[in-house]
Amino acid sequence: MPMPHTKEKILEAAEELMWEKSFHSVGLNEILKAVGVPKGSFYHYFESKEHFGVEMLNHYISEATERKSDTLLNREVESDPMKRLVAFLEESISMFRENNGKCPCLVLKLASEVTSFSEPMRETLAKGMETWLGMLGGVFEEAKVLGTIPRDINCTNEAGLMRDLWAGAIQRSTITKSTDPMQNAIECIRGRIASHEASCRKADRLHA
Repeated sequence: MPMPHTKEKILEAAEELMWEKSFHSVGLNEILKAVGVPKGSFYHYFESKEHFGVEMLNHYISEATERKSDTLLNREVESDPMKRLVAFLEESISMFRENNGKCPCLVLKLASEVTSFSEPMRETLAKGMETWLGMLGGVFEEAKVLGTIPRDINCTNEAGLMRDLWAGAIQRSTITKSTDPMQNAIECIRGRIASHEASCRKADRLHA
């Protein structure tokens, strides 16, 4: 079996197990059993469980980034960047429901567990978060260029504020097994977007 295929099977199987349990509670034998490969295969690709954790997070972040890009940056599906943003959040709620209230983001699920004991894993998460925040900031920048939000908006701060609000809502929804916190967060974000758009319309009238 080709090397990349075997490695990817191990990573994908591990991700599924991490959704159900946690990084520390999932053992090497459990991962290998799920994939059906010998222990030697694991150590052929990964030097240690920490190295494996870094590779797993990179694998998940890469695929998640592609999914986010398909929704957030796809102008062919929706030309309005703010509508794409809301659609992305609504898609997360659908995933939450489909998965019976499980956290829809593996990064959020594992972050508090792995950052306290592994600096390489923490750095991997930080880089992934930076990429995602950059993507969100780009959505706001696009809206600024189109004139749907004010030109004095700090897109980096706006992206961080939205991400922090959404991450907190996901955490509370996961604890309560209810979509209400996530839905409330979307309404808050909708209101903020509407306020930005109203400011732009007012400015346009003043300069007309």
